[in-house]
Amino acid sequence: MVNKILCATRSGIGGAIVEVQATFVRALPAFVITGLASNSIQESKQRIQSALHHIGFSFPPIKIAINLAPADLAKSGSHFDLPIALLIALQKQNITPDDWFAFGELGLDGSLTYSDTIYPLLLEVSLGHKNAKVILPKAGEELFCHIPNLQIFYANTLQEALDIIAHPEFASSANPASLKFSALDIKGESFYFMRDFALDFLEVKGQEVAKRAALIAASGFHNIIYEGSPGCGKSMIAKRLRYILPPISLKEMIECVKLQALSAQTPSYSPLRPFRAPHQSASKSSIIGSATQNEAKPGEIALAHNGILFFDELPHFSKEVIESLREPLENNELVVSRVHSKVAYPTSFIFIGAQNPCACGNLLSPTKECRCTPKEIAAYKSRLSEPFLDRIDMFVQMQENETNAKPSIDSARMQDAVFGAFEAQKSRAQSSLNGKLSEKEIAEFCVLDEGSMTLLHQATQRFNLSHRSIQKLKKLARTIADIDASEPIEKKHLLEALSYRRIS
Repeated sequence: MVNKILCATRSGIGGAIVEVQATFVRALPAFVITGLASNSIQESKQRIQSALHHIGFSFPPIKIAINLAPADLAKSGSHFDLPIALLIALQKQNITPDDWFAFGELGLDGSLTYSDTIYPLLLEVSLGHKNAKVILPKAGEELFCHIPNLQIFYANTLQEALDIIAHPEFASSANPASLKFSALDIKGESFYFMRDFALDFLEVKGQEVAKRAALIAASGFHNIIYEGSPGCGKSMIAKRLRYILPPISLKEMIECVKLQALSAQTPSYSPLRPFRAPHQSASKSSIIGSATQNEAKPGEIALAHNGILFFDELPHFSKEVIESLREPLENNELVVSRVHSKVAYPTSFIFIGAQNPCACGNLLSPTKECRCTPKEIAAYKSRLSEPFLDRIDMFVQMQENETNAKPSIDSARMQDAVFGAFEAQKSRAQSSLNGKLSEKEIAEFCVLDEGSMTLLHQATQRFNLSHRSIQKLKKLARTIADIDASEPIEKKHLLEALSYRRIS
C-alpha cells in the first residue's frame, strides 16, 4: 500500500504541487528519498528520525521508500520534513491523508518550525486547490492567517499534526483574520491605508508645480521625472510621495509579502506601499533579479511592485540598467529569460527619476554659472534614450529654492485628494489605476469630447507626438479630471496634461 500526502516546491516565483508518496517494503532496513530531492530534503532523514523518536515511534526493520512526484521536477526546502514524517508515523494506522497538504520543518525534538519558503507556496495552493486542508507551523500564523481559500490547521509539534489528521472531527480550522489597519470600503472590497506621515509635504517649501505633479502621479500611478538644480527638493518630494499613495488591497498586500519572502526579507503585512531606491552603482542583476527556476530572486524592479521605484541621479545609472526598464514600464511585467528557465515578475509601480539639468547641475540656476560646454550638456542628456523617455508620463522642471517660500499643503490633504481620485477610478470598475490602463481600457474610460480631440490633434501635429505619448496624455488627463471630481475629461484637464509632457 502506498500512502500519499500533498506538499509543494518552488518553481520560478510560484510553486508546483508535489505528491509525497511512502511505501514500506520487506527488505534490509533503509530510509531512501527519491524524486530529484535536494540536499535540504536528503538531510531531513536525521531530523525526521529524531522527531519520530521523541513521540515514541520506533522505526520498523523494513525499507522505507519516499518518492516525491513528479519525479522529473527538482524539489528543495526543509518544509518537506512534516509530510514525510506524517506518512511514516501513520504507517500502521488505517488513515489515508491523500487530500491533505502539510508544510513545516522539524526540530530534533519534534517541534515545528516556520520557514520563509512556505508562504509563496501556500498562495499557489490557494489558487489551484480552493478550500484545501493544510497543516502549518503555528509560528507562522501571523502571516498565514490572511491567505484566502484555505482550511488551515496549526500545529506546534509533530504529535499535534498527527492528532489533527487522525481525528479531524475534533480539530477546527482557523478562520481568516482581518487586518487591523484603517480601511476604505468600495463596492464591498476593503482597501487599507495609514494616516501616519513619517515624511510630510508640509516640510517642502515652495515648488507648487512639483507638488501638484506628485499629487497627480500618486493618484494615477504615473511615471515621473524631476529635473532641477542640486538641493531644490527632488529627492525630498520623491520620498514623501510614498505616504500619499492610494490605499492597498489585500491581494496587493499579499503580492508584496510574497516578494519579500522570495527575496529573504522578513515578510510582514503593511498598508504602506513598497519604496525601493537603489544606488546608481547597483548592478544590472540586482536591479532585474535572477531567473534560476528553483531559486528565483526578485530584483529592485520586482520588489517595487505596487509601490515606487526611485532612481536618484538617474543619468548616472548604467545605460544597460536604464534600458532594461523599458519592458517593465510598458508591459507592467519583467520576463527574465535564461537557457534553462524563464521567470516573469509583476512590475506595476510608479517610476520616479531625479536628475540635474547638466553634469555640474547649474544649467537652470539664475544665480550660479554653468561650467559645462554645449558638448558636455548634450552628452549628459543623451544618457537617457528617446524610447526610455517616451515611457515617462510626466516631466517636471523644478525651480531653485525661493527665499520667502512657505509651506502650502500637507500630506493629509494630498492623501485625501488621492483617495477621492482612487474612489472615482474604482467606481468605474477599472481593473487598474489610470496610469496602467490597457489600450482597450483607455478607449473605454478616457473618452475626449470634440474640443479636446481637436486640441490633442493639434498638439500631435505640432510636437510630433508618438502613439504612446498620445495614450499617456489621455490617461494623465483622466487622472487630473478624477482629482477635480469631473466625470468628463475637459479641455483644461488635457491642457494641464500637455504641460507635463517633454517636448523634444
